[in-house]
Amino acid sequence: MRLSLVQSRALLGLQSPPVTVEVHLANGLPSFTLVGLVDVEVKEARERVRSALQNSGFEFPNNQRITVNLAPADLPKDSGRFDLPIALGILAASGQIDDREFQRYEFAGELSLSGALRPVKGGLIMGLAMHQQPKGRSLVLPPGSAEEASLVPDVVVYRAENLRAVANRFAQADSKHEVNDIHDEQGWAKLAPSTLPTQTMVQTLDLADVKGQAGAKRALEIAAAGGHSLLMMGPPGSGKSMLAHRFSGLLSPLDVSDALEVAAIASLAGRFDLSHWARRPTRHPHHSASAVALVGGGSPPRPGEISLAHHGVLFLDELPEFPRSALEALREPLESGSVTISRAAMRAEFPARFQLIAAMNPCPCGYAGQVRSGQHKGPLCRCTPDQVQRYMRKISGPLLDRIDLHIEVPSQNAALLIHAPAAESTAIVRGRCVQAHRVAHRRQGCTNQLLSGALLDKHCALSSEASSYLHQVAAHFGWSGRGTHRVLKVARTIADLSSKTEIETSDLAEAVQYRRSIEAEG
Repeated sequence: MRLSLVQSRALLGLQSPPVTVEVHLANGLPSFTLVGLVDVEVKEARERVRSALQNSGFEFPNNQRITVNLAPADLPKDSGRFDLPIALGILAASGQIDDREFQRYEFAGELSLSGALRPVKGGLIMGLAMHQQPKGRSLVLPPGSAEEASLVPDVVVYRAENLRAVANRFAQADSKHEVNDIHDEQGWAKLAPSTLPTQTMVQTLDLADVKGQAGAKRALEIAAAGGHSLLMMGPPGSGKSMLAHRFSGLLSPLDVSDALEVAAIASLAGRFDLSHWARRPTRHPHHSASAVALVGGGSPPRPGEISLAHHGVLFLDELPEFPRSALEALREPLESGSVTISRAAMRAEFPARFQLIAAMNPCPCGYAGQVRSGQHKGPLCRCTPDQVQRYMRKISGPLLDRIDLHIEVPSQNAALLIHAPAAESTAIVRGRCVQAHRVAHRRQGCTNQLLSGALLDKHCALSSEASSYLHQVAAHFGWSGRGTHRVLKVARTIADLSSKTEIETSDLAEAVQYRRSIEAEG
């Protein structure tokens, strides 16, 4: 009877709890049993491990009863990440390698039938977990996953290309030679201490390409400076999508902690790319996306579009065309900045602090409000009032109440498009946005959009004249308390863009203009 223990980690949302892979070899009828609440992918490891061991030149104990337990038993396990630790456990239990050094390492990796190691999701999350709960261990990961984990400071990571390379390291680990002392480039390498990639300015679409639309550009600037959400309404071809696709270029750069959060979510979704390091994500799902696609779900839970847009931009074009259930699912994440996915066997929480940029037409045909004059014979709206009302009611009042800026984007005439003077570039506008963003962070430690409670009262204090004006406007339009506070936050951002320490009545007046009343049914 022989027993071997190998350390690994599972994935549960953005957490990576430790897992002990216990391999027991005993006499009896030949069998290979996997236990420990394993998913189908883990059960299939039996065939992958058998072939990988044989094709790597090792002996598979066909005449033994093999039992593999992934502990703790109540933690769900999925994917092929446990292939490598299972194979090492079998080699150690059968006496083909030395397992005295196993306690100093954690292993993860999917095996091919030839014994080569393939990347697994969540390499960066494993590194973060080890950084938060240091135990003096090192990580052994396949190529691709190892580079992710090495981005985490103070975590020792080894990259292994195949099963034989890993087995050879521990076959040589005796009293005279420890694994750390071996320097062999044959499929095994200790990665250099974490050196975060230099953040480079990515070539983005330029705001100067959009002719006219000064009001919409001003709203984009305010949204970028204060972290506010924005809804644009206008006829087809007015430039809503052009403006939205250029919005991310106005945002301030990510700091290291935020960049690690973004990279961890991308790693969990299998979308991590080192060339995108510290770049704010932009997601623009099609309007046929379901509620699960937007907020996340599945079993085990996976992040949705709002989490993939964490610290970035979520652009929803043709907003009323999204399923009502999908739009209503955005309410809580817009307010809380996170989403919790609950299933019978598990519960996972994903961050979702994104900026919503939405665009819509004023009616089903898109031409409501268009007027013919003189020789201008553009398209006219033929929708009935009832059709327009039903179209507007697809967006509920509670969702609209959570969007800070509502603006109209009118169509531009041909003369303006052809002869418009050169507009401000993205770089110029971004400079003002970044400066206002820094002012807010120095003052209160967060963006203006996140102000609430005592911080809102402290940093958005109004003079008696400005306070009276805001009360009159809020009463006239029947704004909710949330809506009134959002106008106040937008006014704080407008004041920051003008380098004002206090909010003036003119700042409030401009903020009120961005609170457009759209007929909707809550």
